[in-house]
Amino acid sequence: MIELRQLRQFVVVAEELHFHRAARRLNMSQPPLSAAIKRIETHVGEQLIVRGQRENRLTVAGAAFLDQARRTLDQAERCAPAAREAAAGQSGRLRLSYVGSAMYGRLPAAVRAFRRAYPRVRVDLMEETTAAQTRALRQEAIDLAVVLPPLPENDGLQLQPFDSDRLAIAVPVAHPLAAEADFAVRDLASQAFVFWPGHEGRGFFRRALELCHAAGFEPDIVQEARQIHGVISLVAAEAGVAIVPASMASVRSNEVHYRVLDDPAAVFELAAARRADCDLPVVTNFLSVANSQR
Repeated sequence: MIELRQLRQFVVVAEELHFHRAARRLNMSQPPLSAAIKRIETHVGEQLIVRGQRENRLTVAGAAFLDQARRTLDQAERCAPAAREAAAGQSGRLRLSYVGSAMYGRLPAAVRAFRRAYPRVRVDLMEETTAAQTRALRQEAIDLAVVLPPLPENDGLQLQPFDSDRLAIAVPVAHPLAAEADFAVRDLASQAFVFWPGHEGRGFFRRALELCHAAGFEPDIVQEARQIHGVISLVAAEAGVAIVPASMASVRSNEVHYRVLDDPAAVFELAAARRADCDLPVVTNFLSVANSQR
């Protein structure tokens, strides 16, 4: 095994092409330096330097070895700074997932601010349901998730407030209610509903269901979609009406009419979730930047 110290010795000899001058640069005597170069040649199995009475020269193998030795030493010099940057969360990778509505709140601004503050951190963004994000956190497939509590299982996970939103009614633009100046959840009692699967979006599902129950009816769920974008697209296709995050009222606004609900029960919170044992600096740094954007 050739050590970095030996590579440095070879590079100096190759640059000087004179063992005495090279030894002087390295603050060592010439015999140990000559022996070190000989050991490298023995390890490589090729002559790297042709020794002459007046001058030395590199062989073809020596020139190739010099190129790789310089690359290796340069890479070695980068190791310590790279390790320090990663330990401080100044470089590396952040795998961040989110529920669809989070991208219509403060998440984009937080991501932009984080990328400006930490340009050497790669941010991978993935949209997923709360249930899928919970599974991904437990499997260590992601580092941080923006979810809608409650979680299916939150043992071993740590949550902190991230954003807030409220619910809105979504109906097709051709629906009679779209022409009304004002309407409420109770006016949807006889309507067909588009929902999302309760096991995938427990938070949205529960809140929408509670609003319907509070209005005195059980919603007639005729179709489901795993993502909020899918729910809104089905409303646009006149598959039914839906209760969706108000922050998404710009989605398909030429095909879907939205009515933001004033009911205090329509307010909901988004949370940032991570594993309780997560000590990744990039996660801590992202949350710090996100909090400063409030």
